[in-house]
Amino acid sequence: MAPRTPYTGTKRKLILGIDLGTTFSGISYCLLTLNEVPKILPVTRFPPQGRAAGDSKVPSVVWYDRDGQPRALGAQTLDENVRRLAQQEGWEKAVWFKLAMRPETITVSRPGGDIPPLPTDKTPVVVFADFLRYLLQCARAFITQTYPNGDALWISLESETEFVLTHPNGWAGDQQERMRRAAVIAGLIPGTIAGRQRVHFVTEGEASLNFCILNGLASEPLNAGEGVIIVDAGGGTVDISAYRAVSAGRLDSFEEIAPSECLMDGSVFVKRDAEKYLYTLLGNSAFRLDIPLIAECFDEGAKLTFRNPNEFSYIRFGGLRDHDPAVNVESGSLRLPGNVVATFFRPSIDEIFEAVKRQCSNASRQIKNVFMTGGFSANEWLYAELKRRLGQIGLQVSRPDSHVNKAVSDGAVSFYLDHFVSARIAKETYGVEYASHYNPSNKEHKTRESSVYLSIAGDLRIPKQFAAIVRKNTRVEAKTEFRDSFVRWSRTKSDVEEMEVRILRYIGSNEDPHWMDLDPRHYSTMCTVHADTSVLVNTLQAKPGAARGSYYELDFDVVFSLGLTELKAQIAWKEEGIEKRGPAEILYEPASIGDITK
Repeated sequence: MAPRTPYTGTKRKLILGIDLGTTFSGISYCLLTLNEVPKILPVTRFPPQGRAAGDSKVPSVVWYDRDGQPRALGAQTLDENVRRLAQQEGWEKAVWFKLAMRPETITVSRPGGDIPPLPTDKTPVVVFADFLRYLLQCARAFITQTYPNGDALWISLESETEFVLTHPNGWAGDQQERMRRAAVIAGLIPGTIAGRQRVHFVTEGEASLNFCILNGLASEPLNAGEGVIIVDAGGGTVDISAYRAVSAGRLDSFEEIAPSECLMDGSVFVKRDAEKYLYTLLGNSAFRLDIPLIAECFDEGAKLTFRNPNEFSYIRFGGLRDHDPAVNVESGSLRLPGNVVATFFRPSIDEIFEAVKRQCSNASRQIKNVFMTGGFSANEWLYAELKRRLGQIGLQVSRPDSHVNKAVSDGAVSFYLDHFVSARIAKETYGVEYASHYNPSNKEHKTRESSVYLSIAGDLRIPKQFAAIVRKNTRVEAKTEFRDSFVRWSRTKSDVEEMEVRILRYIGSNEDPHWMDLDPRHYSTMCTVHADTSVLVNTLQAKPGAARGSYYELDFDVVFSLGLTELKAQIAWKEEGIEKRGPAEILYEPASIGDITK
């Protein structure tokens, strides 16, 4: 990649990249200073534990007391005194809460993979907000302690700080809006339009690509014009994406070359499978009450170091008196055959392998290299087995030498600074519901004759049709717009002074969706867009309509932009030949769409 140029802004600016993960979270930042080249740095101290685990990560855990107040978060939950107090006072523990925000289309494939329930009366957004608030406090403490006059520096930066939040590949606009709402609740930003614009989103797959580029990991194949696959294997999800350099030999612009995927096959499900096995092995033994503890010890030890199915794995959980050879417990350690431990990993390995093959099949360029990031990628058995199996189909697998845990937060800041990816693949089909003129000679119209109605314009209309404006798998450049034209009719001018259009998405298998009654369960509301058309209304002339009544007709376009990882939609119209647009605001709730026609 070309070196970054010095910052030329008029004042200092802080960029915070927040990777709030399923099991661990991290923060990276960049302090933009006039005439200095931007540099991405990690937050490495998380009060009160100081340097937590030495890897710029803290557990994504929140303890709530009986009054529903957050009492311990992140690094605070590692304190043994806190754990004892939580047990004594009956606190409730929130874990995996990020997964509770996932779309309905992303499901856990393996049996027994249910997501743990949230604490009483807590929603995913509220828990997410509480943890974002904690991470912001950690970032503030780190920066104020690291830089001279740190408190004054923070005060000068906080009202204009830009935040980049990461999320799994499969998340869309409604998840982004919930994350933005959590950012408001947490105090990262005010709830104003300007405040909300300071929160940006990037997929974990794209953030990982940025990290690979920054660290020179993917330089050789990308320089050669080949495609690469990024596998970001984390705690809850595994995000798989494929990219190529737009111009061979230049590592400054990239495009997505296949629809990205999100698998619910992260490392937490390895622990879950291990725990199920432990209940089978120890359920009738003296250690049955210790199973949750043993599973936790496996998660923190044997799971991380497992590398050979031909060797035993040992889980240290008790003392010398904990002994029962009948269930392989000796002096406080449980011995598990390596081939059994390998079965805990197998579903994740199988799913990742198949997903990588799909990426190769769907990609518009040849792919020879796979790059792995994320904490789960650090596991030697996962990496070695994928390297072996993917090697058999001609793929080379690599991973960074170290720091795979901070790939996503570093890549989030890079997203803001570098804008490496210039084209992406639309993951869903987006459009608008409308009604058209009824044509009795059209077989499809005739079949739906019972739904025909008389419009206020005096003609017969047939409803429940879908105008696909952006189709799934469409290549979308950062500045590309997609639009379609519609008409709204109304009896009175006042009814069209404020426009409101419901944007739909289609997630079914039909490549050319049109009639909504054929696949109704795969249509859902994505968002609602608004526009103030009160000035235009004054130019409208009444037209003769049905039943001696008159009506007004307003022509407008629905315009989509998908290039910057967030869905944006606007209403456009013309006033005296000049195009006007409503704000690109998105409200993730249904709205009445009135009588929209084409």
